[in-house]
Amino acid sequence: MLHAPGAWLTCEMDMHSDIPAESAAELAGTDRFINRELSWLEFNHRVLSLADDATIPLLERLKFCAIYASNLDEFFMVRVAGLKHQVAAGLASRSVDGLTPTGQLVEVRRVVLQQARLLERFHIDRLQPALAAAGLAVRQWSDLGESDREAACDEFDRRIFPVLTPLAVDPGHPFPYISSLSLNLAVQVSDPHKGRRRFARLKVPSTIPRFLQVPSGSFVAVEQVIAANLQQLFPGMRIVGAWAFRVTRNADFTLNDADADDLVEAVELELRRRRFGRAIRLEVDHSMPAETLQLLMRELDLDAEDVYDYRGLLDCTGYWQLVGVDRPDLLDPPFTGVIPAPLRDLEDRRQLFARLREADVLLHHPYDSFNDSVGEFVHQASLDPQVLAIKQTLYRTSGDSPIVQSLIRAAELGKQVAVLVEVKARFDEQANIQWARRLEEAGVHVAYGLIGLKIHTKTTLVVRDEPDGIRRYCHIGTGNYNSKTASTYEDLGLLTADPEIGDDLTQMFNFLTGYGHGAEYGNLLIAPLTLRSTLRDLIRQEMEAGDGRIVLKLNSLVDAELIDLLYEASGRGVSIDLIVRGICGLVPGVPGLSENIRVRSILGRYLEHSRIYCFANGDGPSRPSYHIGSADLMPRNLDRRVEALVHITDPRLIDRLAQILDINLADDWLAWELGPDRVYRRLSGRTVNAHDTFQALAIERSALERSATTAVPTDSISPQGIYR
Repeated sequence: MLHAPGAWLTCEMDMHSDIPAESAAELAGTDRFINRELSWLEFNHRVLSLADDATIPLLERLKFCAIYASNLDEFFMVRVAGLKHQVAAGLASRSVDGLTPTGQLVEVRRVVLQQARLLERFHIDRLQPALAAAGLAVRQWSDLGESDREAACDEFDRRIFPVLTPLAVDPGHPFPYISSLSLNLAVQVSDPHKGRRRFARLKVPSTIPRFLQVPSGSFVAVEQVIAANLQQLFPGMRIVGAWAFRVTRNADFTLNDADADDLVEAVELELRRRRFGRAIRLEVDHSMPAETLQLLMRELDLDAEDVYDYRGLLDCTGYWQLVGVDRPDLLDPPFTGVIPAPLRDLEDRRQLFARLREADVLLHHPYDSFNDSVGEFVHQASLDPQVLAIKQTLYRTSGDSPIVQSLIRAAELGKQVAVLVEVKARFDEQANIQWARRLEEAGVHVAYGLIGLKIHTKTTLVVRDEPDGIRRYCHIGTGNYNSKTASTYEDLGLLTADPEIGDDLTQMFNFLTGYGHGAEYGNLLIAPLTLRSTLRDLIRQEMEAGDGRIVLKLNSLVDAELIDLLYEASGRGVSIDLIVRGICGLVPGVPGLSENIRVRSILGRYLEHSRIYCFANGDGPSRPSYHIGSADLMPRNLDRRVEALVHITDPRLIDRLAQILDINLADDWLAWELGPDRVYRRLSGRTVNAHDTFQALAIERSALERSATTAVPTDSISPQGIYR
């Protein structure tokens, strides 16, 4: 095993360390797949491991703890909830790797408990000492000095006590509803006159900062401040103890939209149901006595296997507050995406459309500024008097979305604006419904998705009246129209005036807003219509080529049919590199099965989110084809969502995509490699950091003249150069 910062963690967290590398014969049947849930947990472990990398600034390491915890919350709300539903329904169907729902729950608990112990060690051995050394100590109440305690108590009296509501539990007061992911105190008090113990629940309001800073500069968790002042909430009672706890509820609702008369109304009903979903996880302070724990389990209808106890901070998402303190010396140096050179030197931003008529523009976010490219594209379209119509798909967007404001402005100026709002986008349903209503109020034509399908594609179509006729301008991307996440998510986008792509997008939008079957697309691969079958054909084409080569950059690889096809391609001598950030159900490097397949995952400052599909002979012998778009290789993306991949044909842009893949495969700083034993190992060369390299390239391109940026030299930074 290669050793690097965090290597001790990797050793302890090898999820299948007892499983040797198998041969093809031994991997017949379901063993040739890695379980989806366990692969996701291994991804989240890689996120957690970054908190132990001493080369990363301290508050960035703390951020990875918060991201890990937030990821795990969503995993329980959706994936674990789904498994529990299968068990409750008596379903015995097995996953592609052969595990029953019950078997998967057992394995999930085993891994999550391992990670919980590691997280505790981070707090004790790594993060807490490092925070203290940086002057940001997080201290226990018992470790605070007298002046710090007095200041905290004063803050409690002024700002915290007035908003607290203790809820007693006794024959006259039923057990209260515990909202999902809320932080609570389980309080035991004793009546000194009657000698009887009582239980009360005290919710820590989310409007209160998670940490209070005291005069010494240290921080203390607010629940400890509250626990130290409980006497004010229960006057005349003896405080026996108080212990933090947290409940996670089922958010995996299934919308039967085929029977819905009104899709938005059906989604809103399911959102109300989600709020009262069944409890599926109970997190508690490790010191909580058995009597109190049993009461919570009984009232929440949970079993012992649903309980997770923690030492140290309960709910590490609270670390986001500390990440936000004014300590730039403890964060990554700020980086602001550059204006793409083809769009930068315009004398007037209204010349943007003229520039796109000259040549397509490939965008690489966050290195290329989202607001100054995609945002400006939609902004100029909203103002340009020659623009007749704008059509766009919205899956997730930011709370103060400039994109949506531009669409509203366009409608108010009399342009035809049509927006496909996906109201079934998980955890963004309510926000999307609100945006949709605001758009409708402004006169925008709003469609709310399709029955049985989610609209996940990231596309915009602008129709412009020009002297030589109607021309269509397009944006097709891999990421959401969200200006906030665009600063931290790595994504790609294409701005183009290509007539064929314009025809395809017109067909797609007509399909999404109207009726029809059998539309043909010349450039786009559309799921669920043509994407799966075309990818299948492209893989088989590499098998027949004699020098087959496939490189895929994805978020997730789960689809069993395409995994088996990649195995077959490996057996036919096709060289395959898979850059998969998250879930990977394929086992690489197994003799006789996948010895020609390599899998790596890149994690660092930016969330790898782009999808690139490269087939060395996709456009003919020795003529590589490149596609970018919104789809991963998962059954839901291929069969149950509307996705779009665009075929990149401009040689200049192909060179850019080839360079991106080269750098990702050369990275030995942020990369982890998956072995035939199903274990990820972090590389330790420390010579190529993909994120730093892309930042440097963006700055370099920005400094060049527009004519020169179309051919940025790649040989010096692209050591492999094998995708052209």
